[in-house]
Amino acid sequence: MLLELGIFLTVLIILYLLAIMPKLKENPKIKPFCGLYYAHRGLHDNKSEAPENSLAAFKKAVDNGYGIELDVQITKDMVPVVFHDNDLKRACGVNKKISEIEYKDLAKYRLFKSKEKIPTLREALNCIDGKVPIIIELKIPWNPNNICMAVSKELKNYKGLFCIESFNPFGLGWYKKHFPDVVRGQLSTDFAKEKIEGSRMQYFILKHLLFNFHTKPDFIAYDYKYKKGLSFTICRKLYKIKTAAWTIQSQKDLEDNKEYFDMIIFDSFIPKK
Repeated sequence: MLLELGIFLTVLIILYLLAIMPKLKENPKIKPFCGLYYAHRGLHDNKSEAPENSLAAFKKAVDNGYGIELDVQITKDMVPVVFHDNDLKRACGVNKKISEIEYKDLAKYRLFKSKEKIPTLREALNCIDGKVPIIIELKIPWNPNNICMAVSKELKNYKGLFCIESFNPFGLGWYKKHFPDVVRGQLSTDFAKEKIEGSRMQYFILKHLLFNFHTKPDFIAYDYKYKKGLSFTICRKLYKIKTAAWTIQSQKDLEDNKEYFDMIIFDSFIPKK
């Protein structure tokens, strides 16, 4: 009985280690992204004329020499736009979802009572113009095909440094299949502790990075508060994968977490260079 149990546990551990195994051969294209600070949604202040995910916030980040993390989703007519939330309530005071609005109507709204509109991905890329690296988070509800095709079309001729990341492993799988050389990162956190509504099974799988066997990410972007989680630690220490911290909000947290992460995504303060 003990022998059978030992064999079962050994097999279970091996399967677990195989499940969370990222890409072992490092993508050389990830090196320019490492060691940098990335302004979360641009160098923004939602009480200013440079609110989050606005062209003004991206220009400020570029002017100050910071990389940029931004969010992309698609409108009803498949236009990739830079916007974080699923709906416009918080940013524009309107009870509508991005996916239900065509871009010509979305462009009428302004961000956080500023003069800034919701930019298209193309406008953001033109603004940044390859001057700093970009981490593009794909906001994928489930099926990745439409957003990944729309985004890849915009990125096809972009000459600057960019990588993509997503909580949705199917989006990373899409990029692995169609654009395997593009640097891709798996986003994760402790969904239960963050009290995020959703499927417990789905969030357990994502928290523990159990889709790495399929997506083979080049880096893992993890909520820094949970950096001592087992799967993240194994990926970092055993598999030596590159890591990105989100979202650091003070110089103290930055100093406390630098040794765990190769890339730092920050907001709410200006890091000491």
